[in-house]
Amino acid sequence: MTEQATRKPFLYVVVCAAGIAADVGELITAAQERGWEVGVIATPVAMNGFFDTAAVEARTGRRIRSAWRTPGEPRPFPAPDAVVVAPATFNTVNKWAAGIADTLALGTLCEAAGLGVPIAVLPCVADALASHPAYRDSHERLRGMGVRFAEPYAREPGEDGGRPEFGWRRALDLVERR
Repeated sequence: MTEQATRKPFLYVVVCAAGIAADVGELITAAQERGWEVGVIATPVAMNGFFDTAAVEARTGRRIRSAWRTPGEPRPFPAPDAVVVAPATFNTVNKWAAGIADTLALGTLCEAAGLGVPIAVLPCVADALASHPAYRDSHERLRGMGVRFAEPYAREPGEDGGRPEFGWRRALDLVERR
């Protein structure tokens, strides 16, 4: 058998700077339980304390990527079989839809979409920002490119005072749907 035939599918998890990012380990564990190998790419701001980078690296067995590699440096991850953006912020969604690739995370998303790689997005955007015309247009543009969105998560407490759960596993359902 070839290496390609025996390797596990590879999932890129793109992490943006939102408070819920602290729980990204839930997504990684769920993906590994479903047979995925995982590599994490984080926005530069997300690397500044939004999640436990050491725990994520221990869980994936790989360094988190946040910066471009230098010419001649080997690719640290294999090509993705799917990508999950979780949590996806207002800024990331809008820049990505506009084709702005000023960070590794955005460049990766632009490229993956262009290659037709399945992409799922778990937005974490306040209701006021989600109603902004630019965000609505970006959402529509990305959907038109085949990007799959879960329901938005605004972190607003419900009537009982509790916060809804973030749909980490839902992202896997979206990329595994064929």
